[in-house]
Amino acid sequence: MKILNVDQIRALDQYTIQKEPIAPLNLMERAALAFVDWFVDHFPNTIPTKIFCGLGNNGGDGLAIARLLLEREYPIEVYVVRYAPRESDDFMHNHRRLKLVTEQISYVEYSRDIPAIRHNEVVIDAILGSGLSRPAEGIVKSTIETINRAPATVVSVDIASGLNADKPNDANDVIIEPDYTVTFQLPKLAFVLPKNGRYVGEWHVVDINLHKRYIDQANTPYFFTQPHEARLLLHKRDRFAHKGTFGHALLLVGSYGKIGAAVLSAKACLRSGVGLLTVQVPRCGYAVLQTAVPEAMCRPDGHQNVLTGVPDHGAGEAHSPSPADYSAIGIGPGIGKASETLAMLRDIIPLVTKPMVIDADALNLLSENQDLLEKLPPNSILTPHPKEFERLTQKWDNDYQKLDILREFAKKHRVIVVLKGAYSAVATPGGEVHFNSTGNPGLSTGGTGDVLTGVLTALLAQGYDPVEAAVLGVFAHGLAGDRVAEQRGPIGMTASDVIDALRWD
Repeated sequence: MKILNVDQIRALDQYTIQKEPIAPLNLMERAALAFVDWFVDHFPNTIPTKIFCGLGNNGGDGLAIARLLLEREYPIEVYVVRYAPRESDDFMHNHRRLKLVTEQISYVEYSRDIPAIRHNEVVIDAILGSGLSRPAEGIVKSTIETINRAPATVVSVDIASGLNADKPNDANDVIIEPDYTVTFQLPKLAFVLPKNGRYVGEWHVVDINLHKRYIDQANTPYFFTQPHEARLLLHKRDRFAHKGTFGHALLLVGSYGKIGAAVLSAKACLRSGVGLLTVQVPRCGYAVLQTAVPEAMCRPDGHQNVLTGVPDHGAGEAHSPSPADYSAIGIGPGIGKASETLAMLRDIIPLVTKPMVIDADALNLLSENQDLLEKLPPNSILTPHPKEFERLTQKWDNDYQKLDILREFAKKHRVIVVLKGAYSAVATPGGEVHFNSTGNPGLSTGGTGDVLTGVLTALLAQGYDPVEAAVLGVFAHGLAGDRVAEQRGPIGMTASDVIDALRWD
């Protein structure tokens, strides 16, 4: 699913009007009906509902929604916030249509006109839309502040009033803080950025049949991964396949006190379909790995507590592959930042030509030794959380600047970056960013990043295109977390739970 900017969305509306063809008012009616269908599924017609409408097209949507809800016998109160001397043509048309149904329309011009809002009510916010050109002020600001203080459930139409769709708001901007946002056709970029969470709530896209041709041809670097799209990436398995078909992965993981990271990444790698797995750990982790993950081959490092050596034919194992022979290599979980481990990283990177998966302390070593970034195999997958990414790059002033830095970093170093968090962002060397649709706060616990490293390494080993591996792996990892949350709730989720919930069907 593409994420388009405000100008593109406006052009999409006009393209639909011209090419379908459809009258603008009928398109607005279609949008209002889609919103109402969603609303009826979520709220009974016994719940008192206040609708606040502005004077533009978002307000016109609100007036059409009010009329349709009245037809469904919802107890509706309509408030028009008069913040300007003129209304849009579509607003005026829907205002006339609503007055044919009810005369109970109130007008908010002064603070004293703003009604009390009670806890058992729903507020529909249709004051300002995505065409916002300046911060909320005057009576709009007062109305938004009153709604935000109220104990009612708030639903925003298309986008929360006061929130910019594709650029940062100022720190002092007053913005609706909805429980839900019901948006039309495509998500807004603002919805997937951390600082906007309180101004979006739980968001839903409703289809209003805008013209697919325009959407298909529109250029954008931003995408939102939907379940059916992720599943299309999954490789089907041939009946006559064997373990050699699905690759031989190497994980370089663990240090004294952090062998658990090695266990988690190894189990996740196996659960994600790799044919063969070798795990190199410090000698202190040998017995643990052999016991906890019997399906993996364990290769003890020459050092007791940290990783130091590059696996090669000279390590005493006549048939041991060299780094270049493995289908994929994952490195980082639990390895620490010992000087010997840095030396190992310096040794191994030039020997590898296939994309690697790099996580955790391997990322921190890269941030402290940035010359190694230039030596990474193209299309390697880096999986930083925001602080690790900041160490690799620089501080940012806002989430939009962070996206610019993310895209530029991926392009410059020819790598794929999975910036972890809610709606994890997968940035590609081609400048695209794919936001993930799965996952929940329960994944914010130690070890889930190690699990992701194992998943991604397994997919690379099986021959997945690196971008597709990153998009699919992040999706499957988040979906496993969602399964656990559904069964047990998000609080108390463990990384082992996520491994057990991985599914590839």
